[in-house]
Amino acid sequence: MEASTALMVLSAIAAYLIWFTVVTRSLKGPRVWPLVGSLPGLIHHANRMHDWIADNLRACGGTYQTCICALPFLARKQCLVTVTCDPKNLEHILKLRFDNYPKGPTWQTVFHDLLGEGIFNSDGDTWLFQRKTAALEFTTRTLRQAMARWVNRAIKNRFCPILAAAERENKAVDLQDLLLRLTFDNICGLAFGQDPQTLAVDLPDNAFAISFDRATEATLKRFILPEIIWKLKRCLRLGMEVSLTQSLKHIDHYLSNIIETRKLELLNAGGATLHDDLLSRFMKKKAESYSNQFLQHVALNFILAGRDTSSVALSWFFWLCIKNPRVQENILAELCTVLISTRGTDVSTWLEDPLVFEEVDRLVYLKAALSETLRLYPSVPEDSKYVVNDDVLPSGTFVPAGSAVTYSIYSVGRMKFIWGEDCLEFKPERWLSRKALPRQGPRLPSDEVHRRRRPPPPPPRPRPGPPRRAEDVPHALHEVRPQGERPPQGSHLAAGKDNKQQLPTLSPSSIFFA
Repeated sequence: MEASTALMVLSAIAAYLIWFTVVTRSLKGPRVWPLVGSLPGLIHHANRMHDWIADNLRACGGTYQTCICALPFLARKQCLVTVTCDPKNLEHILKLRFDNYPKGPTWQTVFHDLLGEGIFNSDGDTWLFQRKTAALEFTTRTLRQAMARWVNRAIKNRFCPILAAAERENKAVDLQDLLLRLTFDNICGLAFGQDPQTLAVDLPDNAFAISFDRATEATLKRFILPEIIWKLKRCLRLGMEVSLTQSLKHIDHYLSNIIETRKLELLNAGGATLHDDLLSRFMKKKAESYSNQFLQHVALNFILAGRDTSSVALSWFFWLCIKNPRVQENILAELCTVLISTRGTDVSTWLEDPLVFEEVDRLVYLKAALSETLRLYPSVPEDSKYVVNDDVLPSGTFVPAGSAVTYSIYSVGRMKFIWGEDCLEFKPERWLSRKALPRQGPRLPSDEVHRRRRPPPPPPRPRPGPPRRAEDVPHALHEVRPQGERPPQGSHLAAGKDNKQQLPTLSPSSIFFA
């Protein structure tokens, strides 16, 4: 009996190894191990995951397939992942065959507790309806008006005074943290018309912001575990699932009060528009059909979309400008040229009001610098899609139904076959035509540009964020726009330790306004 059992075990092992050899022979990219697939490599390179994926794509010509769990009946379906940065493949996935690549059941299950059926956690008709509604309600004109009100007020009354106080007291501030607070206050105002005031002078903790951070962190950790494991932890109230439940209760209470108050305001006003935030527009459009839960999810989805994406992009932008003084000079020269033509040569008149959108539209080099920032450090480094039906990518790669496709935006900006030999360099000029290249123009006085350097302070705490869609360049530009106001006199931007290995993946190294 023992001999026959041993023989059966050895036969099963031999059969598995033969199957494993045949299956993995066609897989490129990172090494695939028996049973655990490519997970060991992913875990080993977790601190540089995006660069590791870029290295694999570079070695495989822009597309590879791997298996995250090498088990029969799963390795070629649910556990198969196709990773690509080929622009033709991206166009195929995101445009030409968009209906064949939804977010999929895994993504929706993981994020359902936090985002429900909001626009960033839905597919098909539900997604299309919310997208059309938001697009119609937030036209360019209304968006600009709301942005002007919320952003200008936050920059003038909070952001600049904090920098001025830091300059007077000779203290360093965590610029990335300030930008996170700035974008959070702004997106809350745009989403549901409430100002959480996280960018107040004393930089207070906000219960809603803390709950939102904890909920997104706990939700993100679900991706690491198999679905059955995190669902079991949720039932047994273990680990981060406890924090997620508590945070969702606080978020629900906070947003429910806002929604009930807004409904009463709309009822008393007879349907007149008292607010121009997204929540009020949804409610006024068809209030009787929208439950409070749906309205909460609408607001939360847009907060998730507009908070970390913008602040991370701006933080990387300032960090790259610090590392490239030439780019700083070109941005200042262009800004001065535009202000001279619109406000005259008296520098004092430049500081009376923030830049208007017509002036921003003329800042071509600044837009190019922001585009170059997003090329090198996109707010959403990777995104994943579910394959509904069998398909063949333009690169010739077959993707079976039930598998996943991950497209690496981070890697797209680091491929020589796309951007040339200088793909790793920060060069805004690559986005400009010859006519738009910067020329030598008016400069600020030297005492306004060059400041005394101070020792860099210690780095701030990391602020990782969940995967999400990147915001458009114009949105980030709107956040930059009011910062044309004069910085505190005697101040300068300085980065923390110049150690590339210390740079976090989703957020820049220590950036300070000292």
